Amino acid sequence: MTQHGPALNFRDFLDELLATGDAVLVERPVDPHLEAGAVTRRAYETYAPAPLFTDLTTGTPGVRILGAPAGMSTPDKGAHGRLAAHVGLGRHATPRAIVEKLITAMHAEPLEPVTVTDGPCKENVLRGADVDLTALPVPLLHQEDGGRYLGTYGFHIVRTPDGSWTSWSVARAMLHGPTTLTGPAMPQQHIGMVHALWREKGLRTPWAMVLGAPPAALAAAGMPLPAHVSEDGYVGALTGSPVEVVKAESNDLYVPANAEIVLEGYLDAEETAPEGPMGEYHGYSFGASRPQPVFHVETVTHRDRPVLPVCVAGLPPEENHTIWGTMISATALDVLRTAGLPVDFAWCSYEAATCWLVVSLDREGLRRMRTTARELADTVARVLFGSHPGWLVPKVLLVTDDIDITDIRQVVWALATRTHPGHGTYTYPDAPGIPLVPYLTPDEVAAGRGGKSVTCALLPGQLDGTSRAVTASFATSYPEELRRRVVADWAAYGYR
Repeated sequence: MTQHGPALNFRDFLDELLATGDAVLVERPVDPHLEAGAVTRRAYETYAPAPLFTDLTTGTPGVRILGAPAGMSTPDKGAHGRLAAHVGLGRHATPRAIVEKLITAMHAEPLEPVTVTDGPCKENVLRGADVDLTALPVPLLHQEDGGRYLGTYGFHIVRTPDGSWTSWSVARAMLHGPTTLTGPAMPQQHIGMVHALWREKGLRTPWAMVLGAPPAALAAAGMPLPAHVSEDGYVGALTGSPVEVVKAESNDLYVPANAEIVLEGYLDAEETAPEGPMGEYHGYSFGASRPQPVFHVETVTHRDRPVLPVCVAGLPPEENHTIWGTMISATALDVLRTAGLPVDFAWCSYEAATCWLVVSLDREGLRRMRTTARELADTVARVLFGSHPGWLVPKVLLVTDDIDITDIRQVVWALATRTHPGHGTYTYPDAPGIPLVPYLTPDEVAAGRGGKSVTCALLPGQLDGTSRAVTASFATSYPEELRRRVVADWAAYGYR
């Protein structure tokens, strides 16, 4: 019996988007070569519903493409509605509710997957000579891209040789040939760690890639959980139900039973091929390819009329920001809280393209710390930059909890009015970091270090609770009874 629910079944997730008007059927012919990418990019940038392309001009008939699966929506549909559906919350869930649910699941008992004997992902099985990835409507997403990307909203599955750790992780994969893909597997990424263990034994890495996964599984795979934590058990903790998995056809890995498309094969121990360039999460495309590992596809299984979800990376907000950024927010907040810091909330502002994390500090807890700005910045840097989420985000902004850090307008106001240009920002050139940050120098990219900072956007006196500044706003400058009356009578003032 097929597992159901929007968080655990991609088809149910898609049906819910269509039913609520947060996805639109695009039934006219659309070319996967740039056109599908262009429509999706405009959907992101106008907060429009996710486009479901049902009539693609090239590729295997019946295959569909869903763009912007976790893009932002207009407020009336629930701005974070698609993201909230990934974690089993209602369409109007707030960023704080989403992050707190993610953290709660991190501390819950994992619910290990349930193995089933069959599933919708096995409705069609292609092996050997029948495998031809070039026959699929693999889109060219940007005109600057070095190739067509099949994997932009899916995840890799690998397992350590001793079977102790199964890693589900999000990473891109570019079409290389009829049975091959190429994409990154950096040593700091979990897929790279597992790949290294197989390579040390002189063996190729058994591998699978899941496209059109249960949304909660995709969210878990995009979360920077600690090494040796298996994401498949976290999915169960997050949704309250163990995810159903089925054994792959060509190796001993287990894949979500109701996935749309599953690729099975192996990651070669030594072989590489050029990959990229690609429009990326930071909003730029750099015109160069890099040698990356080659993934060999031996078997493809898929549902009838499968749906290929795509992320068209670039200017925010898109899935690198809504999914990845939110997952980073949750894990970073948990790291800071566990260290005993007086942290109220943490949030990767989508507009900052996952290049900064804003941290709001409890004012009373901050006063009790009796610290200086430099000591505070150093403490945050030591705790955060040594962690997995801290490796991913190069800049940290510290504000007090009178700022709603999910409101970019308030963050900009605090940054502009509370940061001293002479002694507000502290740099950490030896801190390790992801080499994809666009402003890094070639030496920093090669070293995997540098470009990290902590900025204290705190008014004088806020560290010891003596600040004389009072925010002048509707929420702070009027009696509560008057504010309630103004809100209640808003239409009577002539406003809609």
